[in-house]
Amino acid sequence: MSEIYNFGINCYWQLIRLAALKNTKARKLKEGQKTIFDYLDKAIVHGEKYVWFHASSLGEFEQGRPLIEALKRQRPEQKIIVTFFSPSGYEVRKNYNCADAVCYLPFDKPNLVKRFLDKINPSAAIFIKYEFWANYLKELHIRRIPTYIVSAIFRENQLFFKPFGKNYRKLLTYFDRLYVQDENSKSLLSSIGIDKVTVCGDTRFDRVLDIAGQAKILPLVEQFIQNGKQVLVAGSSWPKDENIFIDYFNRHPELKLIIAPHVINEEHLKDIESKLNRPHVRYTKASPEHISQADCLIIDCFGLLSSIYKYGQIAYIGGGFGVGIHNVTEAALYGMPVIFGPNYRKFKEAHDLIACKGAFSITNAKEFEAITDKLLSDTDFLRLTGESSRKYIYGNSGASDVILKDIFGIERS
Repeated sequence: MSEIYNFGINCYWQLIRLAALKNTKARKLKEGQKTIFDYLDKAIVHGEKYVWFHASSLGEFEQGRPLIEALKRQRPEQKIIVTFFSPSGYEVRKNYNCADAVCYLPFDKPNLVKRFLDKINPSAAIFIKYEFWANYLKELHIRRIPTYIVSAIFRENQLFFKPFGKNYRKLLTYFDRLYVQDENSKSLLSSIGIDKVTVCGDTRFDRVLDIAGQAKILPLVEQFIQNGKQVLVAGSSWPKDENIFIDYFNRHPELKLIIAPHVINEEHLKDIESKLNRPHVRYTKASPEHISQADCLIIDCFGLLSSIYKYGQIAYIGGGFGVGIHNVTEAALYGMPVIFGPNYRKFKEAHDLIACKGAFSITNAKEFEAITDKLLSDTDFLRLTGESSRKYIYGNSGASDVILKDIFGIERS
């Protein structure tokens, strides 16, 4: 496998270099790879042992964040390094103050792997959710460095469980323990002889509770909701989502709307405004007078969405008519029904919320209208679905406590 794998890694790198000619994300990755070891020469304290956390991108980092912050809080002297593969994670968190070093992960080539591990001298390596770099896992195993994967979830269509997946299954034996989200993952792993498995859920729920505890008070939003109308919060929306809920909003004067689009640029904001037939205002241009006259508030800046959900009664989560839905847990935490489009297959929390009747998937505007009409007209239905959402979040928290106690012998609080 190693020769074929290394050939594939080299091809992958060449494709990134080629894509960098036109693609901004690929270009950032290419440039970031060039600076890793110069950065480490300055950032790493020689002789110290680092706990290494690796996240593919920003979403996985958020799952690892409760572990990182608890470890730093309980053991402030412990050195921590965080690596990312994707620019979308690194660019946002490169100045993360709970890590002593943050950088891109050097490409999974044998010489770079050895150089990186020599430099950071890890006492433990923790991969988050979906990261199976063969050369890293093998070298960590050879060096007898304790290696874990957390918040992992496995599905039977993955290569590990295919008849031709023997070489890929070998990678899983390099983990000292796999902390998985559900019993199905444990059963799949057991079927291929992987038994060093603990079912403890998803650390994402602990992160959501942390975020709620740090939620901002937003006076303008509080003023916006004061007239007693019910509020739909549309988070991380895309144009296909907006076509559905804005049309409904235009025809229902009893409803207020807060839109926090996934992409915030002038073109998208103007597109949203062109669809609105009722008074609206952008958050960054709002004054108390504007807010009191508006029925729709457009959030045209980043960093507020997780705090805004608490001001609504119903949440619509975008992305379900594209590559996949965005974070549903931040809304569900506040005891609100959650609605999203049909592409949620890869998101366990979405399946679970539907099963416990705290969320609804829609495939068209007619279905959105039917469920929203019922939520707005039936107060008991609205309350019960919201309670189901909240109970699901709180009932699934605690994974971080299990992992921290198991690996480091510490508790979060």
